[in-house]
Amino acid sequence: MQLTKYTHSCIRLEHDSGVLVIDPGGFSEQAALLGADVVLITHEHADHLDVDKLTAAAADRPSLTVYAHPDVVSKLAVLGEAVQVHPVNAGDEFTAAGFGIRVGGGQHALIHADIPRIANIGFLIEDVLYHPGDSVDPADLPAGSQVETLLLPINAPWQRLAEAVDFVRAVAPRQAYGIHDHLLSAAGAKVYDTNLSKLANCDYHHVEPATTIDLAGG
Repeated sequence: MQLTKYTHSCIRLEHDSGVLVIDPGGFSEQAALLGADVVLITHEHADHLDVDKLTAAAADRPSLTVYAHPDVVSKLAVLGEAVQVHPVNAGDEFTAAGFGIRVGGGQHALIHADIPRIANIGFLIEDVLYHPGDSVDPADLPAGSQVETLLLPINAPWQRLAEAVDFVRAVAPRQAYGIHDHLLSAAGAKVYDTNLSKLANCDYHHVEPATTIDLAGG
């Protein structure tokens, strides 16, 4: 399985002939969706869901299929009947683009008491890789998860560095890759990476957009 990290929280996974993309949002590149079979959306915020990008991708790939929380499905009506859109909830399991997928999640992390919380789901791919969307609550993981590779949100209006550290320690993966990072300056990223490398208790990596990693080889 190959993983390509695009800007912010967008991840592209390729395995055999299947291509799966998670959270192609407003900051990510259209190229992430080239040839995609399946798109997974963790929640409705614009940095994770860009309907225009999905519309363009669907024009090139009429067989494109999208899985998202029911609260997000209504926002995808503009894609029309050509795109299959499937609602999924925490606890669901399905296979798409040749990948086995388990759904975790619950609510988006609290931004502020005056901002209503929304649904947020996470996706466990092949029982080894977990994308949490915008939540660092280990209770959101699917039951019995033993995550090998964690996609770790490292910076957000709703998150402190301590929460990222506590989350990765609770999940205890073999390795973690930093995501949700587009609001960081280069200097800020260096500070976060230095601390996470020391504190994560696993192999922590923070790679540039469009970097491809062979997860089969670790």
